[in-house]
Amino acid sequence: MARHHEDLEKTFTDEHKEIFEKFHDCWDEYVSLDEAAIFEYAFHLGARLTMEVQTDEE
Repeated sequence: MARHHEDLEKTFTDEHKEIFEKFHDCWDEYVSLDEAAIFEYAFHLGARLTMEVQTDEE
């Protein structure tokens, strides 16, 4: 994937490179938000499981 990315980028004009860089910035931000949402969901799930186990033992 990285090789194809580099090959593609070699064919770009300066304007295309700027647009592609903006696309990558947006994609990176999207991925970061998605990872944060996954972490939050997993953390809540883990907390619920812990509470359920603790409640069942009593």
